Amino acid sequence: MTRFRLGRYLQDNATWLGAGVLLTFLSSFGQTFFISIFSGEIRAGFGLSHGAWGSLYSLGTTLAAVVMIWAGGLTDTFRVRVLGPVVLIGLALAAVAMSLNIWLILLAPVIFLLRLFGQGMSTHLAQVAMARWFTATRGKALSIATAGYAVGEALLPLIFVAALAFLDWRWLWVVAAIVTLLGIPVLMRLLRQERTPQSLAAEYSATGMQGRHWTRKETLFHPLFWFMAPALLGPSAFITAFFFHQVHLAQVKGWQHIELVALFPVYTGVSLLSMFAAGWALDKWGTARMMPYYQLPMAVGFIIVSVISSIGGAMIAMVFLGLTVGANSTLPSAFWAEFYGTRHIGGIKAMATAVMVLGSAIGPGLTGVLIDQGVPLNTQFLWIGAFFILVCAMTWVGVTRAARTL
Repeated sequence: MTRFRLGRYLQDNATWLGAGVLLTFLSSFGQTFFISIFSGEIRAGFGLSHGAWGSLYSLGTTLAAVVMIWAGGLTDTFRVRVLGPVVLIGLALAAVAMSLNIWLILLAPVIFLLRLFGQGMSTHLAQVAMARWFTATRGKALSIATAGYAVGEALLPLIFVAALAFLDWRWLWVVAAIVTLLGIPVLMRLLRQERTPQSLAAEYSATGMQGRHWTRKETLFHPLFWFMAPALLGPSAFITAFFFHQVHLAQVKGWQHIELVALFPVYTGVSLLSMFAAGWALDKWGTARMMPYYQLPMAVGFIIVSVISSIGGAMIAMVFLGLTVGANSTLPSAFWAEFYGTRHIGGIKAMATAVMVLGSAIGPGLTGVLIDQGVPLNTQFLWIGAFFILVCAMTWVGVTRAARTL
C-alpha cells in the first residue's frame, strides 16, 4: 500500500480504527506487563512469596477466562458503542479497588476484575470489531488497532516505574482509573455512527471452511480448534510469566529493574514492525501459510534469555520475543474469521480469548511455584523454548489438513 493509499485508508476509517486503538491502549491497565510493575509492592504489602502471588494471580485470571466464554459472546448481540463504556467503567472500578484493597482475601477478586475487563473484554471488543468491520483489509485493521496496546506496553512501564519514586503505588492505580474513565467520552465520540453487529455481518459476511459460517459449538468440536489451543495458550502463558517475574528476573541476572524496563520500547518497536508486517502478509497470502511458523522466534528468544547474563543479550532476546508477539496480535484473530467465517465470530473469538486468558493464568502460577521449588528461571526458559518448537509442529499439522477445505 503506497503512502497516499495508506493515508486515504486511515482517513476513511479513522473513527473505527481509532476506537480499536483506544480500547487496546486502555486494556493495558489489566495486562500483566502493567500489573507486574507493582509485584514487589504487592508481595511486600500482603506478605506473599513468588509462588503465592503467582497462584493468586492465576486464580483471578482463570476465573476471568471462564467468564470470558460467556461475556465475549455478547459482542455478537451488542454494539461496541454499548459494551465499550460498560467494560471501561468496570476496568476503572477494578483499578480503584486495587488502590483501596488492604485484605488478602480480596486480592484474587480484584485481579479477576482487572483481567476480565482489561486483558479480556477490552482487547476482545477491539479485535472482534476489526475482524467484523473489515474483510479485504482485515490484517491491516487488526494491526493498526493493536498499536494501542503496543504504545501502552512501551510507555506505561517506564512512566509508572519512574513515578513509583514519587508516589505511593496505590495512588498510581487511581491515576490508571482516571485515565480509563477519560477514555469513555472519546470512545462514544468515535463510535457515534457505529452500525449493529447484525447489519455489519450481513454486509461484510465472509465464510470459512467448506464455504459456510461455523457456530461456536461446531468450532469447539472441530479438530483444528484443539490443534490450535497450544498456540493460543503458549504466548499468553509465557510472555505473561516473563513480564510477571520481571523484578525477580532482574534480581537473578544482576540487573537494575529500570535497565530491564528500558528495553521494553525496543521490544515494543519490534512488535509493532512485526505486527504491521504480519497484517500486510496475511492480507496478501492468508493465515494458513503463516500460522505454523510465527512462534519460532519466541522459541529462540526464550532460549537466548535462559543462557545470557548481560543486559545486551537481553535486548537480543527481546527482539526475538517481539517478532512473535507482534504477529500474534493479528494472525490468530484473522485466522478464526478466515477458517470459521464471520457470522459467529464474537462467540468463536470468545472461546479463543478464554484459552488465551487461561494461558496467562497458568504461566505466572506455574513458574512462580517452580521458583519456590528451586527451579531457576534460566532452566524454565530453556524448557519453554522447547515447548514453542513443539507448538509449531502441532500447528503445522492442524492447519495443513484444514486448509484443504478453504
